[in-house]
Order: sequence, then C-alpha cells, then structure tokens
Amino acid sequence: MKRVVVTGGAGFIGSHIVEELLQNKFHVSIIDNFSTGKMENIEHLHVDLYTCDITDPSVINLVVSLCPDYIIHQAAQVSVAESVQNPLLDEKINVKGSLHIIEAAAKAKVQKLVFASSAAVYGNPVELPVTTAHPTRPESPYGLTKLTVEHYLKLSSKLNQVPYSILRYSNVYGPRQDAKGEGGVVAIFSDRITNHAAPVIYGDGEQTRDFIYVKDVAAANVKAMLAEENLCVNVSSGTQISVNQLFQAMKEIAWSNLTPVYKEERPGDIRDSVLSNEETCSLLGWEPAYGLFRGLKDTIAHSSAGKKLKIG
Repeated sequence: MKRVVVTGGAGFIGSHIVEELLQNKFHVSIIDNFSTGKMENIEHLHVDLYTCDITDPSVINLVVSLCPDYIIHQAAQVSVAESVQNPLLDEKINVKGSLHIIEAAAKAKVQKLVFASSAAVYGNPVELPVTTAHPTRPESPYGLTKLTVEHYLKLSSKLNQVPYSILRYSNVYGPRQDAKGEGGVVAIFSDRITNHAAPVIYGDGEQTRDFIYVKDVAAANVKAMLAEENLCVNVSSGTQISVNQLFQAMKEIAWSNLTPVYKEERPGDIRDSVLSNEETCSLLGWEPAYGLFRGLKDTIAHSSAGKKLKIG
C-alpha cells in the first residue's frame, strides 16, 4: 500500500483530500498544527495523525521517518487579507514552512510532491480565461508566497530530482470551510444566511470569481499525484459568477429574503477571475463533477444552521 503524507490534512481542503486518498486505498499520515484544522474533520477517518508545525524544522525528520511515497502539501496561511496585514507571518508559514516540506521530500526521495498553489499568483488578469501561460503578477503577499514556492519546487526538481505537481486553485468552497481564504465568501454567506444575518459585500458585488467545489479539488489532487511529473495546472470550474449572483443563488437555496450590506473594496482583491481548466482535464484525466448550484446546496445543507433550514 502506497503511503501519502498530507500536510494540513485536518483542514478544510486537506480533510477532503484525505477522504479521497482513503477511498483510493492509500495509507495516509496527516501532519497538522491545528491552528485552523479541526479534529472533527478527521476523527471519523483511519489515519496516522502527527501534531506538528511545518515552520518547525523538526517536521523534516518527521516526514522522512514516515517513508512517504508521496506528499500532498496543503498546510498554509490562506487569507489574502491576513497576508496584507501581516506579510511576515505569511512568509514564515507559506515560504519557510514549504521549504521544510520540500527539503523533507528530497531526503525521503518521494515519487511526487503535490503543492496547493493559487489563482492569486496571476494577479489582475490581462485576459480571460486565465491559462497557465498567463503572466504571474501577484497583487498580494499571499499570491507572492505561493509563486515563490512554485519556483523553489522547480529548482528542487533540477537540483534534488524531486518530481512535483503544482495545482493553482481557483476559489475553493464546500463543507467544513471557515470564513478565511480565497473561497471564503461562500462560507461567510452560508453562515450569515443560515443565521438570518445580512452579509457584507466588499465593493459593488460585480467582481467575478471562479468557484470550484472541494470534492473536485480533492479528486484533482489524487489525479495529479499519479499523473506525469512536473506539471503546473489550474484547478477550476472554468466558469465565472459575480458575487452578487452568488449571493442571489444562495438566497434562493436557503429561501432567504436578506439584503447585503455593501462596503468599500479591500486592498489586494482582484476584480475578475476565471481560470481555464482545459489543460487540466487533458493532462489529469479529470473534470469537475459538481455544478455550482449542487455544490452550494451541499455546502449550506452541511452547515450547522443549514441543517435546520428548508433547502431549495
């Protein structure tokens, strides 16, 4: 049985990846410091769990001792707003922490290191949809740290022969998500709507995003782990929707009549984004299985308050 280490495996995306790996008969070890990860996300799973921070150099020896065939690196500081306010913390976790995992991958001689990157590496798009050939011009420290780690991975592949897959996520959403991160607007809207409180929309709400359901992301990670070496692909729905349209769709699902509160747009936020996934579908043999409406219904229904609602 092949062994996989998942950093951040108790988190929102990481826990879904762990479930996907277990369904595909892999032995899974989770490394998480539980700063944002939750035991309730994984307590039902048969895994080996190690509580450790990726910014601690001891994580290198820990990973090597587990003799993994693969590493899926999800642990990160994921909030664009937090990265703007505290870029030193963002760098410590996303760059230094990732370098520890890259070093561990080299020492353990893994078959593949799969890295969770982001659409934030592109910055404001010069054309849509965004392909991986698009210029990388991050508008936030978060995007810059993700791009920096991509470069370290490519260099490690040359110097240490560590194969990699880079997955540039669009806005991931789904059950277990908190309000941070690129896809956090869905979690925020879900929480506010199900608790009958008006949500805040920053800017005019006409900014667009490409939302991808977390189970589709999990499937893409496992596909990328087993695909050819040294790929860099987008993981996205390939469709865009405005924040206002998203809110209206979620209102319909929850039978809500709430009106949002509009506030000034936040620094570092990108106006419009949609990522091309054609290359991803071809190279990974993957495609999204969840449409937005279905994914939103599942997300709202799985929220604690949503379980009490009539879902449309």
